[in-house]
Amino acid sequence: MQAFNPIHSGRSERTLQLALFVTSATWFLASDVLAGRAARGLSERFDLASSQPLLAALFLLFLLAVGFSILQAIARRHSTLREVLGLPKRATSRREWILGVAVGWGCVVMTVLPMALAGRLSVQLWIQPRAIWLLLLNLVTLAVAALAEEVAFRGYPFRRLIEAIGPVAATISMSLLFGLGHALNPGATWTSVIVTMLAGLLLSIAWLRTHGLWLPWGLHFAWNASIGILFGLPVSGINDFASVVQTRAFGPLWLTGGDYGPEGALFTAAVLLAGLVVLVRITRDYAWDYTHRPIVAGGYAIEVPPPAAHAAMEQEARPAAAASLVQILPVTPQTRSVDDEPKF
Repeated sequence: MQAFNPIHSGRSERTLQLALFVTSATWFLASDVLAGRAARGLSERFDLASSQPLLAALFLLFLLAVGFSILQAIARRHSTLREVLGLPKRATSRREWILGVAVGWGCVVMTVLPMALAGRLSVQLWIQPRAIWLLLLNLVTLAVAALAEEVAFRGYPFRRLIEAIGPVAATISMSLLFGLGHALNPGATWTSVIVTMLAGLLLSIAWLRTHGLWLPWGLHFAWNASIGILFGLPVSGINDFASVVQTRAFGPLWLTGGDYGPEGALFTAAVLLAGLVVLVRITRDYAWDYTHRPIVAGGYAIEVPPPAAHAAMEQEARPAAAASLVQILPVTPQTRSVDDEPKF
């Protein structure tokens, strides 16, 4: 009989997790292409040009859910769809999402505020019914797109990579991939790639602090929505989300990011690093509740029978103890009451 080798078993498990990561990443790339083509075909067929980004995001999210669920079944791990996607059911999910929105919005405000104070923003307002409709459509689009992107980068593949190479190496690797994945966006530069890597690091830390996508999803959505809709600036080089507010930034690239938007500015990197410190501080309770293993009492059980020799000694001592008992009689004679006068 071959002895169990824990080292070999652990190595095999890490190899399996690495294979699942590579497969899931490949599935994401294929799904992104398929979702884009399907959305383009439907938008052209039914004249839904304004809804094409939303359709692409919905198709991508659907394909990711199907593919990752199949991989989870192949790995013989029984999980619900929410767990596969990285959206566990918990009492604090809404608060985590709102907290992520607050952090994302705060980071964007700190990024755009110096431009406004320096007079580097040219703002125009478009108040029309179609502008309001596009604003609502873009909000939904960015929410679904942020969720799909988080599922792809911080969901199932990220967890498989953590089990394969550890959390530190996995976080660095996914942050690099997140930055390089935006290198082909319009107007991308090396600065924008570095800033996007830092954004990926911030989002990965948000997952590591909560072991769920609620907080990073809210952060990602608020970041994109604040830049593209609230301030009307380009989002990663894409300027299709500005509707009511349309803004053009001019000035040094280290402050404005040029045509790529604030994510191409070197100043944004400093804001993201500060946001990382804030994120770690405000998620201490979540990190304790969701990332620490429960404390299990150690030691041995005390409800155990006494040793046989001790029990035998007790049995031998019982008759001798019973024979040596002394009966104590009352001092007062039983023929009279304690209230009677004594007789001399």
